[in-house]
Amino acid sequence: MTDLTSLTLAQARDALRRLEFSATELVDAHLAAIAKSRALNAFVLETPERARAMAQQAQQRLAKGEGGPLEGLPLGVKDQFCTKDVRTTACSRILENFVPTYESTVTANLWRDGAVLLGKLNNDVFAMGSSSETSCFGAVV
Repeated sequence: MTDLTSLTLAQARDALRRLEFSATELVDAHLAAIAKSRALNAFVLETPERARAMAQQAQQRLAKGEGGPLEGLPLGVKDQFCTKDVRTTACSRILENFVPTYESTVTANLWRDGAVLLGKLNNDVFAMGSSSETSCFGAVV
């Protein structure tokens, strides 16, 4: 089998719809890759339990031939976007304990279309920059 983390989104989407592998298998492959790459400091928060739960729900829809255009596809979301019940700091110490009770429009649309949250990605403080060097979590390598 192909390394699941090397597939493009389109390839993964098509293979999921053909049931060549499960959404859970795809998520687990990405979670393993994230774990091996922690030294890059790309993720400020990993959400493996949530990812697996979302993948299981996606797999049920895929098995019925249902699902949105992003069904079962694992994604990291910049920590800039509010994710309901998931810590969102905008990579700033000011918001270090902020857990939103609402979902951003961006992420609400992703979840509506079936995407799976792997975790929150590092970014410049309040997204004021383009190099991801000013994050309170440290620079992305």
